[in-house]
Amino acid sequence: MKALLIDDEKAALIQMERLIKADGRIEVIGAFTTVRESLEYLSTYKVDFVFLDIGMPEMSGLAAAEYILQLDPDIRIVYVTAYSEYAVEAFELNALDYLLKPVSTGRFAKTVTRMLDIYHRKSDALSLATQTDYEPSILCFHRLELRGGRTPGVKLKWRTSKAQELFAFLLHNKGQWVSKNLLLDSLWPDYAPDKGLTHLHTSIYQIRKLLREWDEGAGIEFAQDCYRLSLEGTVTDVDLFLQELERILKDPSASPNTSSHRYDSALSLYSGHYLEEHDYWWAKPRQEQLRQQYIELVLAIAREETAAGHETQAIKRLVSAKDKDPYSEEICQQILQACASLKDYELLQTHYLSFAEMLQKELGIEPDSETTALYQSLMQQ
Repeated sequence: MKALLIDDEKAALIQMERLIKADGRIEVIGAFTTVRESLEYLSTYKVDFVFLDIGMPEMSGLAAAEYILQLDPDIRIVYVTAYSEYAVEAFELNALDYLLKPVSTGRFAKTVTRMLDIYHRKSDALSLATQTDYEPSILCFHRLELRGGRTPGVKLKWRTSKAQELFAFLLHNKGQWVSKNLLLDSLWPDYAPDKGLTHLHTSIYQIRKLLREWDEGAGIEFAQDCYRLSLEGTVTDVDLFLQELERILKDPSASPNTSSHRYDSALSLYSGHYLEEHDYWWAKPRQEQLRQQYIELVLAIAREETAAGHETQAIKRLVSAKDKDPYSEEICQQILQACASLKDYELLQTHYLSFAEMLQKELGIEPDSETTALYQSLMQQ
């Protein structure tokens, strides 16, 4: 666990290094008296935590924090200062902690304990995220839902639907700073600016309160009239799905005999379309992108299973995917090819005619010419 120290007073840096050395749990990899030098260092080297003095002549620590987080959003900051009145603004920036000079050994030890807890929870989450069976902390497919947290088994309730949408919007822009104006335009477009701002502040307060109940490492940062959702050690079902998508598509040669469980786990993450239940207009492009990626994954798996002689399993996967995307021509085409591989032409015909009837009844259209041509070609084999 690596830490960087920034303070314009050399004596303060020496004292902080002594505290860290006496505690023995973290490693100091750099100490600087100017923000400029520290930013140059951080642009090259990775650190986990920064101990940052607020009252510096070159630039305030609160302003410096914004530049630091732009370089690496994962860095957690501990503010160190002689002025307690900065505490509120420091925590608005989602400070990990706030140390008041002169820092006592006991107070410092508590801060390091908290640093270690956050560091290990983040490391554990990243490790678990590599396991297909890991349960995500946040669900975005079908509906937004927070899971686990500090009170397992207790379902957290959103105070208002707008607070839920604001959280979803910030999560949608995960890791990015979102301007206050964009939030007002996107979520409260029909309100006067002052009224919309009141609703925004109320919703931010409600989200922060809920996040404190859910997970100590989660919060909302604020800087330069922008907000950002901070989620230490949390993984969404979308994160895991995209991770598995990349793995499977990168290794198409993996045997379906040994990968069946992995396929099942990856596809089960996609329990419905992205934020489908909430029908947020701003989520539609992302929803369509993820839908296409899901279809791409199902088709890739079905092709591998069909080629390996597991046509029945491939058809089952495709039919399940068809429930989520009933109008997909690609899914229909793959089902027809799997049926032909099985030499079950009655089943092939049943699927095609059912698809054609559904399109005519619900959309008033015929199957795509490519689908029809494929059907006719396969039936003539």
